[in-house]
Amino acid sequence: MTIAPPLADGVPDARGPLVEPAHPARPTAGRRPPLALLVAASVAAAAAAIPLVYLVVRAAEAGLPTVIATLSRGRVLEYAANSLALAAATTATALVLGTAVAVVLTRVRVPFARAWLLISALPLAVPSYLAGYGWLVLAPGLNGFVPSWLLLTAVTVPYVTLPVAAALRGASGDLEGVARTLGRGPFRAFLVATWPTVRPAAIAGSLLVALYALSDFGLVAMMRYPTLTWGINAAYSASFDRAQAATLALLLVVLALVVVAGERTARRQVPRAAARAVAPRAVGRGMLVSLLPVVAAAPLLGVGVPLLGLLLRLLDAATLRTIDVSRLLEAVGATVGVAAAAAALALVLALPIAALAARYRGRLVTAIESVGYLGHALPGIVVGLSLVFFALAVVPALYQSLVVLVFAYAVLFMPKAIGTVRAGLGDVPPRLVSVARTLGLSPLQAWWRVTVPLALPSLGVGALLVAIATMKELPATLLLRPTGVQTLATELWNRTVVFEFGAAAPYAALLVLIAAVPAMVLSGVRSAAKEEL
Repeated sequence: MTIAPPLADGVPDARGPLVEPAHPARPTAGRRPPLALLVAASVAAAAAAIPLVYLVVRAAEAGLPTVIATLSRGRVLEYAANSLALAAATTATALVLGTAVAVVLTRVRVPFARAWLLISALPLAVPSYLAGYGWLVLAPGLNGFVPSWLLLTAVTVPYVTLPVAAALRGASGDLEGVARTLGRGPFRAFLVATWPTVRPAAIAGSLLVALYALSDFGLVAMMRYPTLTWGINAAYSASFDRAQAATLALLLVVLALVVVAGERTARRQVPRAAARAVAPRAVGRGMLVSLLPVVAAAPLLGVGVPLLGLLLRLLDAATLRTIDVSRLLEAVGATVGVAAAAAALALVLALPIAALAARYRGRLVTAIESVGYLGHALPGIVVGLSLVFFALAVVPALYQSLVVLVFAYAVLFMPKAIGTVRAGLGDVPPRLVSVARTLGLSPLQAWWRVTVPLALPSLGVGALLVAIATMKELPATLLLRPTGVQTLATELWNRTVVFEFGAAAPYAALLVLIAAVPAMVLSGVRSAAKEEL
């Protein structure tokens, strides 16, 4: 089983090998990659596999009886059932709502359609725990499954909306028109003629939603809804039970890998015939008024209400009087510093894997690339916990150091860099490198002088995607941050868990503002990359 690599914008390619770049630089089959590139890519893939491998080793050391005893506990079964129920409900709701929003934005003539598409993508810029914080400010009594389900759905709907909208733009309307002439209603005609074409994109987006829901920790902890991430943190924090924590973490990884495998089985390649663009259809004002709330639901729940709660708390006089400016600036510095370091390291690790996958084919290349994408199926709390164990056992001098923290970020978010870098390198025509070689340059010199400058925008996009994700990461930061080092995310968390909502407001506001800076830069570099925010 391999993990589906994402497109350059971070959404897995739902259409399979039938999709080709606009200026393809096809991977070469039958030609061996340079040994140095193969070694570098293997080292990067090995680094990405450390958390999972160490979890397996730790669980094996505990012994099969201990693992079975842990998994058979009633509390563990409850955690697993809650995680699966939350992931299933969130994924199903996001699939239906995201597809509906995509249909409205592409098939209905909506005023300011581009602005509505941007609004529909806004929830991806808000971490789930920040959305939970905003709602708790306004309604402190929220807890349990329903708030967790609704808020997780609100912040993940764009993972479905954006790829489905892109697929609908390229889907032919001919068959749908034929179905309408045969007496099918609009909904039945869409299901019969158009849905099979856009289904792979919808399933690929649903995969990201399911993985997000399985790995979420901050929101479910705020809402007091016990899931596997909750259980892992409790096992580690309360008793430092390594065997139980490792077993629960491995169970969570298995569930995530099952989701990935299920997505690959359900995603069926659909032959793409020549498509005729479907012009958006004008509808009556009453119908339009009834459709726009569908588009606005997720941004309102996931962004509007949380930011309103944040603003109200931030403008409170008591909050303004208690702001510790020096502590706030320290958190800002730590957040920006680790984000920059993680972006640089992730780019270094992703570059050889992306270069190998962009130019060569073969089972070994596929295996290395798939391991590089492993971070998609590793929740942050799992990576954090496994690197805690690994550092204590192998390199105790690095335990609770910035080195391990930055490495964890790089492992988690390397797939974001691999996707964009591979696309950029793949778009560079190999003949340009060949011309440089005829001028006397070595392979490395030709690559550095020709390929890297042309792929530089994609390298920048990959770095920005990693930086934004790092700023929002919570569970791995809580487990791995050095003593005395606090990021904006951890400061927000520490105050929220003790219901100090006023004290948490400045950190939440600055987290939104600072994460928005690379997001704005990213939107200027490549609009499609907004899908990963």
